[in-house]
Amino acid sequence: MQKNYLQGAEIETIYFGGGTPSLLSADEINTITELIYRHYNVKQLREFTLETNPDDLSPEYIKTLRSTQVDRFSIGIQSFREQDLKYMNRAHTAQQSDRAIKTAQDMGYTNLTIDLIYGTPGLTDADWKYNLQQVKELGILHFSAYALTVEEGTALYHHIRQKKTRPIDNEQSAAQFEMLMEQADVMGYEHYEISNLALPGKYAVHNTNYWMGKTYLGIGPSAHSFDGKNRRWNIANNALYAKSILAEHALPYEEERLTVTEHLNEYIMTSLRTMWGCDLDKITAMAGSNIVKQILADAAIFIENGELKHDDHKLILTNKGRLIADRIAGALFVTKQ
Repeated sequence: MQKNYLQGAEIETIYFGGGTPSLLSADEINTITELIYRHYNVKQLREFTLETNPDDLSPEYIKTLRSTQVDRFSIGIQSFREQDLKYMNRAHTAQQSDRAIKTAQDMGYTNLTIDLIYGTPGLTDADWKYNLQQVKELGILHFSAYALTVEEGTALYHHIRQKKTRPIDNEQSAAQFEMLMEQADVMGYEHYEISNLALPGKYAVHNTNYWMGKTYLGIGPSAHSFDGKNRRWNIANNALYAKSILAEHALPYEEERLTVTEHLNEYIMTSLRTMWGCDLDKITAMAGSNIVKQILADAAIFIENGELKHDDHKLILTNKGRLIADRIAGALFVTKQ
């Protein structure tokens, strides 16, 4: 039903994301993969990622995955400390995290990325440094690091409101983000996007394509797609999604067409998050030189404060600027043309 959405473009990446796709058997993954290969141009495929929980990556499961095209795991580690996992109500243990990584590597899956969370109540700076050192010691090529956030309606949200657990400390989160930047440099990782770090040249192709504004197709409930001009998102309700597909043979989605200004502001927001920065020559091509002059005028205070660099026709966040990235992006947004 979606085979024409990307208009024959070469597919560089396939990403099986959450929910919990590691609940799929190898045969189920192959069934979906065969359909993708039949309907899309995958000759230039560079990366095939499967999101997994540490407790799913048993030797037996990994062995079955050798029969699939999956060549990269994104493992939801969160922390190598038992106390943090219990606070976040995670199902896996620290021991399972360590075992999952080593088992995957031993069985030939060296291209791994993991998620870590900082700002957890009780996570001292020494604890956070320990988590980061584990990344290096385990030889992980790529990792993502996020500040703990509390979503309304979650168990953690209710526990904090009922004062059964400690609330998040924003100053702690900021200090540990600064530690992340410092330790990444020491460990030899490039902080190539605000939440993503990798050994040189080991950037996530899939995520980088998002930040570079490339087109993509999302399949399944609540999945998002972008064709270069329009954003589309499937409805989130599983039952209604399935009914629409199976009974009505219709794709249940909503869509918006981006104006030039919206497209420009999205580019500013996403490109500033990366170490490559916001390319002013590209903005000139998109919207003209007067817009660039306006953006530079708005950027002047951040350049003066050492939060932005204006270098080789690009605006790039400094480490200081990364702490207020959203504020800077918002200040540079174009409101009218």
